[in-house]
Amino acid sequence: MSISRAFSLVASVLLFPSFAHAAHHTNLPRPANPFLHPNLDPFNPLRYIASNVLTAIAFSLVMAVALTQTFWTYKYRAKFMLAMTIGCYTFALGLATRFGMHVHPESKGIYIAEYLFTVLSPCAFIAAEYVLLGRLARYLEADRHLLVNPRRITIVFISSDITTFLIQAAGGSVSIASNTPSVILAGSHIFLAGLVLQLASFLVFTCIFFVFIHRVRTHEPAIWKVDAGKKHWFRDWRTLVGAMIFSFIGILIRSGYRVAELSQGFFGHLATTEAFFYGLDTIPLFLAISVYVVCWPPAYIGNGTPPGKAAEASIDSAPAVKEE
Repeated sequence: MSISRAFSLVASVLLFPSFAHAAHHTNLPRPANPFLHPNLDPFNPLRYIASNVLTAIAFSLVMAVALTQTFWTYKYRAKFMLAMTIGCYTFALGLATRFGMHVHPESKGIYIAEYLFTVLSPCAFIAAEYVLLGRLARYLEADRHLLVNPRRITIVFISSDITTFLIQAAGGSVSIASNTPSVILAGSHIFLAGLVLQLASFLVFTCIFFVFIHRVRTHEPAIWKVDAGKKHWFRDWRTLVGAMIFSFIGILIRSGYRVAELSQGFFGHLATTEAFFYGLDTIPLFLAISVYVVCWPPAYIGNGTPPGKAAEASIDSAPAVKEE
């Protein structure tokens, strides 16, 4: 598939909600006051007026996480969590566009931007989780306990994400290509299938993670307790595992919400209620990324190099001392 074709498919996903919406309501008159009854306004894609107060709180919190993660990245010189940090900025940008939706609730352009950044940014969070597990296994020298080779686990699951994302794109393009309700419905079903497969992919990854932790705890007691008594409990690698589990839960809640939302349609109760957007999307994602502000992975495992090998590399790189 060419880059231009892939881009067009991605664009179709982002534009699908607005285009499909416009196809049904082109001939309807615009309300004189879009703020009076937004839930009845066919030109308002949200079906409500976005709250500036909630937007400001959410934007500020996510931006604070982004800035803190940027500082940690600079301090620890480890870039394998950079995908999450970048995702924090794009997610914050998506939230910021809701200020525009408050002023211009019928703007398709602002809605598309909001949809783009809030829906796609979590892909970066998930990518960081994939990389982190491989680095953790390498740091512990426990690669053999992973169901998938750590060198391949990132490639396998990111490829899975790309594939499921393209399925969603295909569903969007089918819907856009026709104004026939039955075809649009078929496209939305394809789109939903992509979301379900994406959720299933992360569930499989989560299972691989738990199997890995169980095997290390059961078969490698020395590795399991390697930090016990040597480091403060807060710097024990098992604390990082707890943070990862907490983050996974947030991502799974958000993913489940998105699947349920689309299963109702773009104008179902879940999609048109602001409380659900924050309660089941923004807050779970915020918790998923903010836990790493406290438990920044490189503070526990560096770049993922095993402690022994890191020490050897440090000795080898040290300048030789001349004998007098």
